[in-house]
This record gives sequence, C-alpha cells and structure tokens, in this order.
Amino acid sequence: MLKILLAEDDATMVALLTTLLKMEGYQVAALDGDVDIVSAVLKAQPDILLMDIHMLHHNGMDELVKLRAAPGGESVRVLMTSGLDFKDQCLARGANAFIQKPFMPDDLLEALRSVS
Repeated sequence: MLKILLAEDDATMVALLTTLLKMEGYQVAALDGDVDIVSAVLKAQPDILLMDIHMLHHNGMDELVKLRAAPGGESVRVLMTSGLDFKDQCLARGANAFIQKPFMPDDLLEALRSVS
C-alpha cells in the first residue's frame, strides 16, 4: 500500500483527498498547516508527497526547492497542485508531476500512478 502525504491547507480538500485516496487503497496522512514541511516529509518517508503551491504559511515551490536540497529529499516523489498553471515552474524546481485544480478524481489517480 503506497503512503501519500498531503501538504494542503484547505480542510475541505484534505477531507476529499483523504476519502478518495483511502477508497483507492492508499495510506494517507496530512500535514498541519504550520509544520516544517521538509522535516515532516523526511520523517514520514511517504511514497508520494501531494503538495499545493499556495498555502497560508508556506509556498509549495519554495518548499519543493528546500526538499530537493535536503539530504534524502531528492528521492521523494512529488506531485504538485495549484489552481493556476505552474507546471513548467514546478517541474523546473524538481517536481515529478503537476496537476491543475480543479481536477477530476480519475486525473488525480492517473497522475499519482505516473509518479509512483
């Protein structure tokens, strides 16, 4: 069972993603909004990090750069999300994939399969 870690500060989105992903057989955990994302990811060792770009206390692209620079962070599979098209910027910073919101559940599942 693959473990997915959510870095998303929208409680509704976290609830929806958690329900969908658990129904699909994934193990799911979500980070608190004000946690040190890089430290939490390295501690949790998820198979995939699903991270939003625009969070209240964090910029997902900045966190991605920090994660990639951290020892062990280069191997974490990262799927970035945003309501705006930041695909090229995310991939240039080291994301494995990008999906634009709003997305259909099947599109998310396909994107997760592509990075796993």
